[in-house]
Amino acid sequence: MWDFSWIERRWPGAGFESWDEALDQLTERGYDAVRIDAFPHLISADPQKEWTLIPVWYSNDWGSPYINRVRLVPQLLAFLEKCREKRVKVGLSTWYREDRDDVRKALNAPEKMAECWIDTLRLIEDAGLMDVILYVDLCNEWPGDFWAPFFTNDPPWMTWSCWHTDASMAYMRKAIRLVRNAYPHLPYCFSFDGESTRYYREKDLSFFDLAEHHIWMTKLNQQQFYREVGQAKDGRFTEEAYHLLSDHALDVYAGKKDYWRALLSDGINTLAQDAKAAGLPLATTECWAITDYKDYPMLPWDWVKELCALGVKTACATGQWALIATSNFAAPQFRGMWRDTAWHRRLTDQIHASALPKELDASPLRETMQWHTPK
Repeated sequence: MWDFSWIERRWPGAGFESWDEALDQLTERGYDAVRIDAFPHLISADPQKEWTLIPVWYSNDWGSPYINRVRLVPQLLAFLEKCREKRVKVGLSTWYREDRDDVRKALNAPEKMAECWIDTLRLIEDAGLMDVILYVDLCNEWPGDFWAPFFTNDPPWMTWSCWHTDASMAYMRKAIRLVRNAYPHLPYCFSFDGESTRYYREKDLSFFDLAEHHIWMTKLNQQQFYREVGQAKDGRFTEEAYHLLSDHALDVYAGKKDYWRALLSDGINTLAQDAKAAGLPLATTECWAITDYKDYPMLPWDWVKELCALGVKTACATGQWALIATSNFAAPQFRGMWRDTAWHRRLTDQIHASALPKELDASPLRETMQWHTPK
């Protein structure tokens, strides 16, 4: 998951100042795909404009910790071209980043979201780069209010993980239908998080081509791990959440390690069974151990890597995943995780050796996972 970091973190030492170097490190570690923010609402509004972005947070290492300026064209096309050169497929997503004018607020109807994505895909098509695209996730972790503040659910308080309401289902169905009408060969979805995976069995998601679901041990059983570590009052904009992790995370994990490992394994297996019942291959790009983490005092990576290795092993064994990440920290700005090349290679080798789900046969994702152009 290279999210919006691929373009926001380009100052010296931020990890993405050289796309060639970052992509070479990626392939050295055995990865063959990334998921990025395509900023469709901004491209649709004005592809040539230099946009001023407001930070999502100051404490996490995804994106910029302060206001930043980006120009999306030709940068997006240049990045996709480099991915093609390195044989790296690109899953397009969006976090609907807030700009100074907050143009994302206009997406209060599915027709408007679809228009943004159609404009973005047309730009990519005109550049001859459609073969790079792996799938399109129309909104990250829908309908969380960080990423979709323009959508009012029914009832309105149902935001994070509440994709299963009638209002949400109607919005998703129409948005995907409109984009698919324009570009029928691509796989489409909205990505989700949370424990409400039983709704995969109860709701008709036949208009999805894959289930992009995010799952972490720390959020299972109603965020039990975070409740035991201590929850920050406003973890987005202060270091309080990391202070609590530094003070307590290792003791909480070590105190009942077997329990936390079983909680993760059970959650993965449940998700696999529910996605299978929906007839969908799974993709997971944010996952396994802990949601928020970074290089920080008294925050070692060994226990995170241990849980992530368990997550990959468990997911591979289900045979339900088409696309598997090793964590949401597989990016150069997370130096403590990124520098262990051998660890990444062990896990990506395991992923490549695992079985693909039968549900992939009915999804256009099977085709987009392949390269059909000469190297």
